[in-house]
Amino acid sequence: MRCPFCGNPDTQVKDSRPAEDHVAIRRRRFCASCDARFTTYERVQLRDLIVVKSNGKREDFDRDKLDRSIRIATQKRPIAPDRLDQIVTGIVRRLESLGETDIPSRKIGEISMETLARIDTVAYVRFASVYKNFQEPDDFDKFISELRPDLTPDQ
Repeated sequence: MRCPFCGNPDTQVKDSRPAEDHVAIRRRRFCASCDARFTTYERVQLRDLIVVKSNGKREDFDRDKLDRSIRIATQKRPIAPDRLDQIVTGIVRRLESLGETDIPSRKIGEISMETLARIDTVAYVRFASVYKNFQEPDDFDKFISELRPDLTPDQ
């Protein structure tokens, strides 16, 4: 593993332990060249996924991009960081278990929204506002009224 600080290609593993409920391995590494320490994670990847965007463009699936979007949606919510890792891992496992290599971006959004809806309503609405591209306050009103069909607007 190359050192991210000095680029030295020879680093040493100082500690390895299971992470994310035993679906990843966390490794603490040390660079003998610059004395830097850093952490890497090793995860099982069942297949290489390709994201098919709505405009037809194709790109490699980026777990970190999904992780960032979930973390933004859940920012300042009472969800532990370890739980966020489990959420992202669960979404990735569902995508891999679809049996397809090409995954429409719409499907990734739907699975992410479905997962967030079960965990935290505020995070779900935040994610949906970006995913569904809300432009006006009325978009939020309509979406929230769909979440709570038993309420009328004047209640």
